[in-house]
Amino acid sequence: MDSNFDFDVLYIGAGHATFDGAAPLAETGVKVGVVESGLVGGTCPNRGCNAKIALDEPVKMARENERMSNILDGEIKVNWTKNVEHKQEIIDPLPENLTARLENAGAKVFHGKAKFVDEHTISIDDKKQVTADKIVIATGLKPHRLDIEGTDLAHDSEAFMNLQTLPNNIVIIGSGYIGMEFATIANASGANVTVMLHSDKVLRKFYQPYVQQVVDDLKKRGVKFIENSNVTSFAKKADQYLITYGDNQILTTDWILDATGRIPNLESLNLEQVGVKYDKTGVLVNDHLQTNVENIYAAGDVISSDQPKVTPAAYFESKYLMQLFSGQTTDPIDFPVIPSVVFTSPRIAKAGISIEEAEEKGYDISENDLANYWYYQVDKEPIASSKQIHDKEGHLVGVTEISEQAEDAVNALLPAIEFKMDRKQVSRLIGIFPSIGYAAWHRA
Repeated sequence: MDSNFDFDVLYIGAGHATFDGAAPLAETGVKVGVVESGLVGGTCPNRGCNAKIALDEPVKMARENERMSNILDGEIKVNWTKNVEHKQEIIDPLPENLTARLENAGAKVFHGKAKFVDEHTISIDDKKQVTADKIVIATGLKPHRLDIEGTDLAHDSEAFMNLQTLPNNIVIIGSGYIGMEFATIANASGANVTVMLHSDKVLRKFYQPYVQQVVDDLKKRGVKFIENSNVTSFAKKADQYLITYGDNQILTTDWILDATGRIPNLESLNLEQVGVKYDKTGVLVNDHLQTNVENIYAAGDVISSDQPKVTPAAYFESKYLMQLFSGQTTDPIDFPVIPSVVFTSPRIAKAGISIEEAEEKGYDISENDLANYWYYQVDKEPIASSKQIHDKEGHLVGVTEISEQAEDAVNALLPAIEFKMDRKQVSRLIGIFPSIGYAAWHRA
């Protein structure tokens, strides 16, 4: 690479789309720089996946205790304040550890806000300029905010996870991943929860009959759902929040979570200065993750992509760019099967071809009533089912499961889906018995 630059490769943002590939890239001798305006690690470790799953673990335990209540003595209740404290104990060391991982590999980490000066030059906090042969935009997503009166009165997902005391009444605007996961956690932790939908569908990207089972269970637990809510304004009166929706209806609550989605974090990068093309879904890239400006690339949630905007996709893209920049490949990126899951209780996980697509193609769809399968009866799961999809040649090409162990079951089946194993090949894979992996393979 050109030695006239400060760096061979400079990453803007320090999330999974960066550090999973930047550290091993630096270890190959490539001169790597990383600019991060917030905590190193980005959203997932600090205010996303890691924090969420830490808060969810006691919920998972409480739900299992509830199902086993005729065997276990004593009731488990989630202590919200202690749960948040435990979450912080888990995530607080991560930025320092990830910084050390980058620096020990030879990368240089800058703390500040990056802005393009030209296609090879980045300004940091308008104070320092650094140059690079190649630049990677990896700034991820940020919370969307409703464009309505009083929008600043609502809070985002990070604020929810940092609440020291859980409000008695919470209204969640939105019914995607964040809305449904946090509705589950807040309800299990003792709050009265209302979810306000933009339309009449929850978790639109997941198999709707399974989604309905999650919704029905939450309704039984007291969560209220308002469909086609058409929220028009927020206001505050004393210590209460007022939500105007529908036909001038008013809903009063203690706290509002705006979970209406996430949008590309691009506005401060000055992309117009260098002519990088983007739209409302993210930065436009080709099959080498290269933008229309030859030396500028992008990776992770910030790109416009058909892949799900999840950590595994960002990880794979980061590893691909490491191989590309270190000369290990010149091939276009070839995505593996990227699984996804919503951490409600029960979970819904999926990988490969969706049930809807399989129905259109006339593929073989087999359904398993897992609630009556002995392994799921061990912890008395009342809601457990899966659908597995085989193509016309008999290869396993997709799976969707609803259960308390759905993510592990789908993980177990990923190799068969990715490598298009037929039933004979799958029969050669024998998992540890008894385990969720064995149960999943046995059904494949």
